[in-house]
Amino acid sequence: MHGPPGGHPPPPPAAPTGVSSRAGEKGLKTGALGLVSSVAIGLASTAPAYSLAATLGIIVVGVGLQAPIITVLAFIPMLLIAFAYKELNASDPDCGTTFTWGARAFGPRTGWLGGWGIVAADVIVMANLAQIAGVYGFRLFGFNGLAESTAWTTAAGVLWIVVMTAICYIGIEISAALQRWLLCVEVVMLVLLSVTALVKVYGDSPPDTAIQISASWFNPFEVSSATAFTAGILAAVFIYWGWDTAVSVNEETADAARTPGRAAVISTVLLLLIYALVATSAQAFAGIGTEGIGLGNEENSGDVLSALGGAVFGSTGLGWFLTKLLILMVLTSSAASTQTTILPTARTTFSMAAHKAIPARFARVHPRHLTPTWSTIGMGVASIAFYVLLTAISGNVLADSIASVGLAIAFYYGLTGFACVWYYRRVLTRSVRDLVLKGVAPLAGGLMLLYFFCYGAFDVYADPDYGATSIDLPVVGETGGVTVIGIGALVIGVLLMIVQRVVQGSWFTHPDVPVSAADPADAP
Repeated sequence: MHGPPGGHPPPPPAAPTGVSSRAGEKGLKTGALGLVSSVAIGLASTAPAYSLAATLGIIVVGVGLQAPIITVLAFIPMLLIAFAYKELNASDPDCGTTFTWGARAFGPRTGWLGGWGIVAADVIVMANLAQIAGVYGFRLFGFNGLAESTAWTTAAGVLWIVVMTAICYIGIEISAALQRWLLCVEVVMLVLLSVTALVKVYGDSPPDTAIQISASWFNPFEVSSATAFTAGILAAVFIYWGWDTAVSVNEETADAARTPGRAAVISTVLLLLIYALVATSAQAFAGIGTEGIGLGNEENSGDVLSALGGAVFGSTGLGWFLTKLLILMVLTSSAASTQTTILPTARTTFSMAAHKAIPARFARVHPRHLTPTWSTIGMGVASIAFYVLLTAISGNVLADSIASVGLAIAFYYGLTGFACVWYYRRVLTRSVRDLVLKGVAPLAGGLMLLYFFCYGAFDVYADPDYGATSIDLPVVGETGGVTVIGIGALVIGVLLMIVQRVVQGSWFTHPDVPVSAADPADAP
C-alpha cells in the first residue's frame, strides 16, 4: 500500500492480526460512517424505486405471473456473494474491493479486470440513471413535452451527474446524510403504494385488472422456458445490484473490518422484503395484461410505477399529491443512485491508483474534504461523455447498454465469490462456519453468476431479436446488441490493461498485493 501524495502523514504500521490493509492509510476520512449510514448507502445504491420502475415490467413480460418468485430467487446469489464480500472485507478492508481481493487470490491481472468490471458497470448504468432523473424531473413539474425531448432530458441528466459528483466531492458524511433522507421517503412510499394496492384488491370494489395472489406465482417451475427463466433472473439481479457500495466505502467506516460486511448482508435482506412486497402487490393490482396499466404492457415496461401510481392513489385530492410524491420518489431514487454509483467507482479507481495499477493522479485526496479528487471528477466526466455519446447515437443503443449491465455485474460479483473461496482455501476445514461462509456460499454464488453470465451472453442476449439493436460481427454473424455491448465493455478492459502494462507495468510485475492464501493462524 502507498500513502497519498500531498504531505499526508505516513500510513500506520501493519495490523498484527492478519488484516492486510488498514482503513485510512490512503488518506480517506476514517470513522465517518456507522452501520445505519452504511446500510442506507447500500440500499440507496440499488435505487429500489427506480429499479422496480425500470425492471418489473420487463420481468413480467418475460416470465408472466411468476415475476414475484423471480425477484425472490435473484436474491439468493446476491446474498451468497454478500457473504463473500463480508468475509473478504474482514481480512482486507480495502476500498478497491474486487480489484484488491481478486489480485490477492488470483494475481494482478485478474484483480485489474475485476476493478474494470466495477468501473464498466457503473459508467454504463449512469447513463440510464441520468436519463430517468431528467425525465422524472420534468414530469414532476408537469413539463411532459420536455420529458419527451431527447435534448432537454439529456441536458437535465448531465446536470444531475454534475450535482451528484459535486456532493460526492465535498464529503462522504454529506453524501450519507442525503442518502438517509432520500431512502426514508423512498421506502415509505413503496410500502404505502403496496399496502394501498392490496387493500383495494381485496376490498369491495377491486379494479378490473385485479387478480388475487396465488401460490402459483411463487412456483418457478411454471416459467415457460429456461431461456425466459434465465433472462428473468438476469433482469432481477439488476434490481439487487449496488449493495456493495457499503463495502467500497469501508476505509471511511467505523470498524472497517466488520461494519461494511454486515451492512452488505443487511441491505440484501431488506431489499428482498421490499421487492417481494412491491412485485406481489403491483401484480395483484394491475395484473399482467398487455393494455392499460397491466404490467405486461410493453409501453409501460420501462416505467411501471408512473402508470401504477395514478391508478392506485387516484388523480384528485390526496391521491393526486401521493401520485406526484411517487414521481418524486422515483426521481430521488435515480438521483440517489447516481450519487452512490459515483462513490464505489471513484474508490475503486482511487485504490487502483494507490496500488500503481492506473496513473497515480487518481490517488489524490482533497486536503480538507478527504475524498478522492481526480477519481471522483473523472467518474463524473466519463459518465457524462458516455451518456451524451449513446444518446447522440440512438435511444435503442442506450436501452441495450442498460441491459448489458447484468453481464458486468455477474462478472465482478462472481469473481468476488471465487476469490473468497480461493483466498480462504487453507481455513475452510477449521470450522463449519468457515466452510459455509468462506467456501460453500461464495462458491455457490459464483457458480450461479457464472452460469447466468455465460447463458445470458452467448444464448439469450446474443439472439439478434433480443433487445433493440443487433450488429453483424465478422465470423460470428448477426449478434444481439446487448451481448456486443456487454462483452465489448469487458474486452475494452483487457485492451486498457495491456496499455497500462506497457506504460506503467509495476503493478503487473511487482504488485504490492501479493497472491496469497489466508493464514489459518490469522484469518478471521
